[in-house]
Amino acid sequence: MSSVTAVPLRPITKGSLVWLWIGIAALLVLAIYLGWRGTEKPVALHGTPAQYMAWNGKRAGVVTTASGLEYQVIHEGEGAHPTPTDVALVAYTGRLRDGKVFDKQDRAPVELSKVIPGWTEGLQLMAKGAKYRFWIPPQLGYGDQAAGDAIPANSVLEFDVELIDFIPAAVLRQQMQMQGMGGVPGGAPVEGVPGH
Repeated sequence: MSSVTAVPLRPITKGSLVWLWIGIAALLVLAIYLGWRGTEKPVALHGTPAQYMAWNGKRAGVVTTASGLEYQVIHEGEGAHPTPTDVALVAYTGRLRDGKVFDKQDRAPVELSKVIPGWTEGLQLMAKGAKYRFWIPPQLGYGDQAAGDAIPANSVLEFDVELIDFIPAAVLRQQMQMQGMGGVPGGAPVEGVPGH
């Protein structure tokens, strides 16, 4: 016959039991949080534009403006910033939030007053030589209308943009007009015009 040795256990005090339950609750909250963090990106990528922008806006280095434009500075430029009446020379790549490239240009003249609001606002943040990444919500892009076959309605647009140069639109028109008449007096080529 075997004998059982009884080990006397001390009773648990009420205070210890409360701390035990607080610890269990904290672990449960942590588990739920970690579970959500693991699914947050897939939900954002496949959720509504608002869910995506909310998730993206929390990422390190991303700044959100009052209008809802989100941007990240890749390389800061120097000097003045373009105004809404300027024409900018830019290099850019445009993507949907799934990474699909819908447009890419190495040297494109862009009149700030004639592009989507997200571009008008974003380019004004940049100085010459700057490289930024923009995330443009639908209300600052094409809204509930598709832009051809490449951009579905209600799309979040992501652009990597380099501001090469800019010039006031009125100056550009005047220089182009002078070129059409044989150039400036003396036949000298026009300098400072984006794309030339």
